[in-house]
Amino acid sequence: MTLIRALYDQWRHLLHELAKFGIVGVVAYLVDFGLSNWLHLGLGVGPITAKTVSTVVATVVSYVGNRHWSFAHRARSGAGRELTVFAVINVIGLVLTLACVGVARYVLGLKGGLAFNISGNLIGTGLATVFRFWAYKRYVFLHPDVAAARGLGAAAQPVGAGVSSPRN
Repeated sequence: MTLIRALYDQWRHLLHELAKFGIVGVVAYLVDFGLSNWLHLGLGVGPITAKTVSTVVATVVSYVGNRHWSFAHRARSGAGRELTVFAVINVIGLVLTLACVGVARYVLGLKGGLAFNISGNLIGTGLATVFRFWAYKRYVFLHPDVAAARGLGAAAQPVGAGVSSPRN
């Protein structure tokens, strides 16, 4: 039991951060999934356009949730810098998602609602989510020590005394 406790203590911060990121992600995903399906399957908007619009709306939900909850303990390195880097990362995530939708639709010829949801809302969003978690921690919501070393903003809150956490 002490080994499990020691491992938990070692990784507690990351686990809590990942859990909060996951909850925010589920909310943003529901917005993305619902809106993309409503636009594409309900209103007949093209799959690329529908997925682009839904992803942009979900990105706003994601930024607010991640900045003010998932990564609230991380440094505040300036709203302009954070929003710009966040937007660039989400454009890359969008390209990953749209590539999956485009391959399914225009290369493989899969046109039904199931193909749209598997390619865009499952595979594409899944790949983009893994990328975004890594990139948010590394480039957007900086560890207070990293932000201080770069001369960016002020720390939001201490990460936690005695808890080791990655510096990225």
